[in-house]
Formats: sequence, C-alpha cells, structure tokens
Amino acid sequence: MSLLELFCDVHDFCTIISASQPNQRLGKSTKPGRKPTLHASEIMTILIYFHMSQYRHFKAFYTEYVMVHLRSEFPKLVSYNRFVELVPTALLPLCLYLQSRLGPVTGIAYIDATPLAVCHNRRIPRHKVFEGIAARGKTSMGWFYGFKLHLVVNDKGELLAFYLTPGNVDDRKPVPKLARRLFGKLFGDKGYISQALFDELLEQDVQLITGIRKNMKNRLMPMMDKILLRKRAIIETINDQLKNISQIAHTRHRSVDNFLVNLIAGLIAYTHQPKKPSLRLRDEDLTILPALV
Repeated sequence: MSLLELFCDVHDFCTIISASQPNQRLGKSTKPGRKPTLHASEIMTILIYFHMSQYRHFKAFYTEYVMVHLRSEFPKLVSYNRFVELVPTALLPLCLYLQSRLGPVTGIAYIDATPLAVCHNRRIPRHKVFEGIAARGKTSMGWFYGFKLHLVVNDKGELLAFYLTPGNVDDRKPVPKLARRLFGKLFGDKGYISQALFDELLEQDVQLITGIRKNMKNRLMPMMDKILLRKRAIIETINDQLKNISQIAHTRHRSVDNFLVNLIAGLIAYTHQPKKPSLRLRDEDLTILPALV
C-alpha cells in the first residue's frame, strides 16, 4: 500500500468522524493554547507507515526518512521531539480507525494470546514506566514482564477482535468479550480448555474447539473440525508478523500512551497488509462445514 493511498483512507475516516462529532477535535494538543501544525490524519499516517517500513526504531524512521524524503508530502513537519509530544493525541482516533478495519465474521475463527514484554526480566525491579499496570506472566517460553495481547482472526487472516491485559491474566478470562460478535466455531489451543467457558460461549452461538491434554479422555470430533484445528498455526503466524514486521513489541517505551499508540498503529498496519496468512477456503468449502451443535 502506497503512502498516498494510506493517507487518503485515514483522512477520509477522520473527516467522517469529525463530521459526526463536530464538538470534538481529533488530534487535540497536549498543551492548552497551542494548536498542532500537523493534522490528526497526518500524525496517524506517519505512525502507521512506520510499521509498514523496514525501520525498527521510530526515531531513525522519522529523522532519517520522514524529515528527509517526505518533506513534500508533509510540508508542516515538526521536529522529532515535538512529534513525540503529539503522539498521545492520536490514540483515540487510532483506536476508532482500527475498529473500522476489523474483518467480517465468517463462522470460522481462531484465538490466541501472545506476550508483550516491556523490559528484560533482570530490569523488572527497577522498571518504572509500567509500574502498577504491567505484571509478570508465564508462557511456554518462560517468564516475562508486561502484557498479553489477545487476538481473534478469521480464516482469511483478518482481525476480528483484540484485547490487552496484564501478563498474569488467564487466557480464558477475556474470551467472552472477544467472542461477542462471533458465531460458528472458535478454535484455540489447550490453554482455553474449560467446560464453563465452553457452555458460556455456546449460549452465544459460538462453539469452542480445542485439543485435549494427555490426561484427558479421548473424545469424538468431526473430521472437518480436526482439520481446521490443525490449521491453528495461522494465528501464530500472524502474531509472529505483528512482532517482527509491524514492530508491536519492544522494550524502549517511555510512556504508557506511546506504548498503546505503537500497538494500535502496528495492528492497523497489519490490516492494510495486502497478503495475509489465509486458509484459502472457498465459499463452497464453507457450505460443507457441519452445523453448529
């Protein structure tokens, strides 16, 4: 996706939001009496475009690329320090924009949680930025300090829902909220095994399908469900792309607002990705799926 296409899409969204809420101004300055020279759509575009670039550090991206090569596209560019001050103003419009970028519910969805460490384990005692907000959690890869990003995607690799929790929250806790707009089958790993959760989701017309642990009795499962459960790697691939391509996880944050902006902008950048991990199911394939029990 080109920079021009991205800006046009973001600017059109900001125009619609501003028209629907004329009394609220997007990109409101953090300092009273000082109006930002950059429009909210320009700030959002720069933040999202960073996650589409090959840069791993935003400061290098802004100072070495934006201020050098994009002067004509953004004639009212500000200094890097001033732009950092404007970043928190983009949090609300970015959240609204991400909601508009969520994909359609197809009846097949995958859920997973991935850790977002905010510092190295050795620096936990003296870490202050996320003190009282982040928490220690444990995954199959070991302990970490930070947050968990819970994602739900469809069979086309499009985002359906997202939720951020401290690192010590059980993966199963936010599932009912994530599944509010879902129907059909929801596939997850063994960490989502819970009879109570299964019954709660079934009342929402969502069937939770997971594998079984070694100490559990074997149970019958339709062949189609077994095949789709084996395709759960699609969401693990998406998590890997979000971390290594969209740069949603790093330990250089100096404020909570900037952490959230970086996360939301990275998710938006993924939604604009032309080729996403997909099961490549056709409409006729969906018709042979067994009916929800």
